[in-house]
Amino acid sequence: MGVPEQLAERMSMAEQHEYLRSKFSRRTMMRGGAVTLGAVAGGAFVTGTSAQAAVPTQRTAPSSSTQNVDGAYVAPFGRHLAFGNDPRTEVTVSWQVPVAVKKPFIRVGAHPWDLSRKIEAEVRTLYTPAGVGASGDHTQYYLHARLTHLRPGRTYYYGVGHQGFDPAQAHLAGTLGTFTTAPDHKAPFTFTAFGDEGVGYHGLANNSLLLGQNPAFHLHAGDIAYADPSGAGKTADTGFDSRTWDQFLAQTESVAKQIPWMPSYGNHDMEAWYSPNGYGGEDARWTLPDNGPDPENLPGVYSFVYGNTAVISLDANDISFEIPANLGISGGTQTKWLEAQLKRFRASRDVDFVVIFFHHCAYCTSTAHASEGGVRQEWVPLFEKYSVDLVINGHNHQYERTDVIKAGAVTKKLPIGGTAYPETEGVVYVTAGAAGRSLYAFTAPDSYEGNEHEVESVASFVNTKDGKKNETVTWSRVRYLDYSFLRVDVAPAARGRYATLTVRGIAETGEQVDHFTVARRAK
Repeated sequence: MGVPEQLAERMSMAEQHEYLRSKFSRRTMMRGGAVTLGAVAGGAFVTGTSAQAAVPTQRTAPSSSTQNVDGAYVAPFGRHLAFGNDPRTEVTVSWQVPVAVKKPFIRVGAHPWDLSRKIEAEVRTLYTPAGVGASGDHTQYYLHARLTHLRPGRTYYYGVGHQGFDPAQAHLAGTLGTFTTAPDHKAPFTFTAFGDEGVGYHGLANNSLLLGQNPAFHLHAGDIAYADPSGAGKTADTGFDSRTWDQFLAQTESVAKQIPWMPSYGNHDMEAWYSPNGYGGEDARWTLPDNGPDPENLPGVYSFVYGNTAVISLDANDISFEIPANLGISGGTQTKWLEAQLKRFRASRDVDFVVIFFHHCAYCTSTAHASEGGVRQEWVPLFEKYSVDLVINGHNHQYERTDVIKAGAVTKKLPIGGTAYPETEGVVYVTAGAAGRSLYAFTAPDSYEGNEHEVESVASFVNTKDGKKNETVTWSRVRYLDYSFLRVDVAPAARGRYATLTVRGIAETGEQVDHFTVARRAK
């Protein structure tokens, strides 16, 4: 993005951000505009109350004739949903417009013919000047409307618009979307998950299959759009292109406009230009739950409860030895928060299962990244202490599933179709990083449903603070080297009986490549 490679190697994310900000002088900024996260009102920028990223002091709006475009000719795109802190009553609708618009809003109601509730939207404007990667002068307008006091288990209709473009008009009825809030009781549901998507045909194919699963929500385990192809948290990457996000959000809209799309952040999601922590761009694009330990510094760390299942999103950039651009950014507060969340959820009579997702793998045998020692050191002991039911990772572009693991060893072989009991046995880890980007490789042969090739051990490595350390592992149970995603079916049960998570690996072709069950006595 503009920092010489030899400097970037020695700089943290915050240091690289400062270098870029000083490189692009005030004169350059005045010619093209400024990075602004806030609200747009009639083309003038004002600070938004919910903007979280660091905002530069220069806030002049880009000088562009497009600010006078008739709103009737400006079509919203890239709609994506996210839960608030309480999925039963809170949903955020987000979208984009290609140019500045006046008076943006959302209409929402219980029926498509009744959209009388009209709510003003916030617009966060993200400017990328020429010279920061390959973007050229590019301004992006991200709009957000937080909906609260919704009714649990209810389907709502919504339309997004602005002055000159009103979705309540008959000829725009085709632009309406829907979403459904979480129920206020335990009931069966399905969710999906993957990581490492990017823009391309394989991501598009997986999205089409996702929609057919009818999930209640979707988890994205980091490395979302790949606007920064290097993924090293370095500003030396000349391939950075902010316009990739426009393509990505258009690609995912068919699913994300009706299924809450809940991301965690990976190494490719750190973009040094926008803010010292690398997440200023993400703050503009997403509105996620803000119940984490430090929403301003770690916006991708949060939790929510859907039915009988608690979901926790973590930021492994904070503890990654392999890619240390943000190593230690939380000062240990994320790990302390994680334990507090686990303790709270295990004490709750309403929560049976705890599912955790984040980017870097705790256990994987990929020849590219393999396992992250920081995760094993900081978080795995907590996963085991509180008997986490399922851990989902990305980072490695393939599908791999472990046996049941505790204290670094296999406590139980978990064949395809088997059942794990985390209360007494240990934790199962799934790498689901084959959403769309180019695939990696294994050192051992593929072994998946209908094509099993069991081996006694697999040669791999783990990234430690002292570099890569070779290891020979016995926990690699299922390996599938092609595009895929996870489907998880949650089935509650009466108190004292076994509630279940049925986990399936599904290939881009629709073929099932793995399935297993996690069972726990319901509270």
